[in-house]
Amino acid sequence: MIEPSNTIPQDTNAPKKNSFGREVWETIRFIAIAMIVVIPIRYFIVQPFIVSGASMDPTFVDKQYLIVDEISYRLSEPTRGDVIIFKYPVDPTKYFIKRIIGLPGETITIDETGHVTVKSGDGKDSIILKEPYVEFTKRDSVERTLGKDEYFVMGDNRAESFDSRMWGPVPRNLITGKAFLRLFPLNVVGVLPGQFRQ
Repeated sequence: MIEPSNTIPQDTNAPKKNSFGREVWETIRFIAIAMIVVIPIRYFIVQPFIVSGASMDPTFVDKQYLIVDEISYRLSEPTRGDVIIFKYPVDPTKYFIKRIIGLPGETITIDETGHVTVKSGDGKDSIILKEPYVEFTKRDSVERTLGKDEYFVMGDNRAESFDSRMWGPVPRNLITGKAFLRLFPLNVVGVLPGQFRQ
């Protein structure tokens, strides 16, 4: 066996220089990178939302956990049937979840049986909405013509929902985003939950 002539004995018990400082620096760097990645996503792309109350039964129930898509409406306009999260017009510190029923310029009429008719801005076309998501109805009599950038929203649980029938339309600038992902409970996980197209 031949041993190298310049072997230097290693002292395994010698302290590693700056090892603590290196660990602190790596931790700080990791936190900074995580914040740079996570904060813009959290505030500009998606955010969590927990359903509170029964206004969207049976589509969404109390305590369901959603991820809200905040970027789609920067690229396109909300459409009828979208389930949206928005700031309550009367108190913008509160967030509501409802379904878009009427679009800007349309006239919404709800008859005493609860059926919803939507008339186009020029008055030439009208449709009676098919709403298979509604199980709990309420006898209403409402007519409202929407202005520019106004949306008429209602909860799927018409009997328990506090919505545009009471406090009017939602301005476009108060719409935060749409329900993109339902994460909890696990048996109802899904993408674009509750979305419906006429």
